[in-house]
Amino acid sequence: MEDYIVRLIVLGVISWSVVFLLVRKIFSNLSFNSCNRIVSTIHAALAVTLASLSVQDWRCPVCPAAAKSSHWQMSTLAVTLAYLIYDLICCLFDKQVDISNAVHHLVSIIGLGAGLFYEICGSEMVAALWITEISSPFLHMRELLKELGYKDTDANLAADFAFAVIFSLARMIGGPYLAYVTVTADNPILIKAMALGLLAVSVFWFYKIARMVRYKLIKRSGHNKVT
Repeated sequence: MEDYIVRLIVLGVISWSVVFLLVRKIFSNLSFNSCNRIVSTIHAALAVTLASLSVQDWRCPVCPAAAKSSHWQMSTLAVTLAYLIYDLICCLFDKQVDISNAVHHLVSIIGLGAGLFYEICGSEMVAALWITEISSPFLHMRELLKELGYKDTDANLAADFAFAVIFSLARMIGGPYLAYVTVTADNPILIKAMALGLLAVSVFWFYKIARMVRYKLIKRSGHNKVT
C-alpha cells in the first residue's frame, strides 16, 4: 500500500470524526445516532460521486476486471475505508450495538483494505462501493424522519419504499453480478471471499427489508380499514 493512501486513511478518520463533532454541535437536539446518520448520508453522497467519477468505461463499469487500480480509484476507496473505520468506532459509543451492522463494517474494511494492499481490482471495488451506498441516504432518511416525529406518515412510508426498491435493485441484481465477476476474475482469494461475504450480508438484509415492507403494508391496510 502506497504511503499517500495510508496518510489519506488517517486524515480521513480524523476528518470524519471532526464532521461528526460539528454535526453534533449544530444539531444538538438530535440523538447521537441521528447525528451519525447525517454524517453517513454525507459520506454516501460523496462515495457515490467519487465512485461514479472513477469508472473508466461506463459501457462496462466493472472493466477491466482484476486490473491494477488507478490513482483515483485508490483514493476513492481510501476515503470510504476511513469512513468505515470512523463509523465502526463511533457505533461502539452508541447505546445499542447492531451486530449485523458491525459484521458488515468488518467485512467491508477487510475487503477494502485487501484491495488497497494488493492495489488491484479497483473497477470491481468502486462498483461495489456504488452499489452499497446508493440506497444509504434513504435508509438514514427513514430513521431521521422517525426521530423528527414523522413516524407512520406518508413521508416515512415513501422513504421506506424508496429504500427498499433501490436496495433490492442494487444489491439483489447488481450485487450477484458483481460477486460473479469478482470471483471468476483472477483476484486474490481474500478479495473473492470478501465479495461473497458482502453478498451474504446483502441477502440477509434483503430478507429483513422484505419483512419490514410486508409489516408496513399490513399495518397501513389495517389503518385504512379502521378509518
